[in-house]
This record gives sequence, C-alpha cells and structure tokens, in this order.
Amino acid sequence: MTAPRILLTGGGGRLGTELQALLPNIVAPSSRELDVTNSAQVLEMVWCKRPEVIVHAAAYTNVGGAEEDRETCWRVNVEGTRHMAQAANEVGAKLVQISTDYVFSGAQGDYRETDIPGPPVNYYALTKLVAEEAARTAGQHLIVRTSFRPREFQYPVAFSDVYTGQDYVDIIAPLVAEAVLHALEIPDSVLHIVTERKSVFDLARRRNPAVREGRRADVTVPLPADVSLNTDRWQALRANWATLGGIPVV
Repeated sequence: MTAPRILLTGGGGRLGTELQALLPNIVAPSSRELDVTNSAQVLEMVWCKRPEVIVHAAAYTNVGGAEEDRETCWRVNVEGTRHMAQAANEVGAKLVQISTDYVFSGAQGDYRETDIPGPPVNYYALTKLVAEEAARTAGQHLIVRTSFRPREFQYPVAFSDVYTGQDYVDIIAPLVAEAVLHALEIPDSVLHIVTERKSVFDLARRRNPAVREGRRADVTVPLPADVSLNTDRWQALRANWATLGGIPVV
C-alpha cells in the first residue's frame, strides 16, 4: 500500500522516535522545532508540509509533574490539540490523536471504545480527556488510546495492584504505526491499541527482574486501579487487513 504523507508532532519523544523508524513518507519535528502551543507556528508547518495524516503524539506525560505544573500540562495537552485539530481542518488532513487509557476511572477494566470515559483520577488524565474532545473538532479524526513504557522499566518499584494493557514502546509503536498507515481507511473514531491485561509489576519483571513490588497506596498521586482496554475492534481490523493485503497479524 502507498503510505500517506504524514506529519508527526513530538518527533523527539519516546513514541515519536520509534515511529520515525517505522513510517515512510514522514516529517517528524521535535517539540523544539514545532511548539504545538503556538497556533501560528502550527499552521505554518501544516500549510508548508500539506500532510494527509497528522499524528499528534506531542504531549505532557509526567503524571506527577502535572499536579504541580497544571498550566503547562493544560497548554500542551489541551490547547496544543486544539491547534492541531484546527490545522488539520485547514488542509483537509486526518488527525490521529494519541490518547491514553487514563481517560477511564479504572473502576472496572476491559474498557471498550464505546464505554463512557471518566471521571479522571488525576490532572494528567483530565487534560487527556479534554484533549480527546478537542481532537473531535477535526472533521476527520481517529483517537488512539494506548499506553507504553520506555524500552526498559526505569523504576525500582512497580505496583501489583494497578492493571493495564500497557507495554514497552518497541512493542506498542509498530501497532500504532500500522494504524497510522491505514488511518485514511479506518472508519472508527476511537481505537484501543494495547496488549493483554497485566499488572504493572508483572510488566516490569519482564525486563527488570529485580524490580520490587509496590502498592498504589504508597504514592500520593491518585492512580486508577484497572485501565486495561478491550482490543477486539483493533484485532478485527488487523485480521481484515491481513486477509486483504497480506499484513501479518502478530
């Protein structure tokens, strides 16, 4: 298949770096090169590159830091998304918004795309939930809810009572790249792209066997108990692509 012209925000970030190696025909400015909080700069870049797909991966992702620096978190996550949606409309591009499982409260787990999100349990989650609504103002949009870690688990402690579909970025990025390549033909407005449900502690031990077990009550920032996502819709799309186009289903 022919890859669409892609503009990726946050090209220097964790996910952006991985996606650059996976996606052809991509322009991926770093946050220093494209400040998504600057609407004029965003419009200039989008008009210059005329992408067919805009992958908005730039975000403020420090959950603890968001509680202390709410203004910056809001400007990047919410106002930045508004700017990207407006710019996408200007050039007729499809906006692929990278969102998070934290838009859910974590009360039940196995969340489907049709489940009503919220209430957010911390400020970061609030901004990402509002950002989803900002993304919906793009005439063409796809909200990808996902969650990823660096290639190595960086902390000495991991929570055994926090459940997630999260995985390491080198596992999640190829899945997101696959969705981006097919973005123009995906009819859904929301997709859940993660792996199987597991505790953060179990995930951590896969690459850091020395990690110690912790509990979410040990930290001051509120964390959701179970934000695992149902991926039936995503798996059905991939199976269909494999049948039609020979893309392998892993």
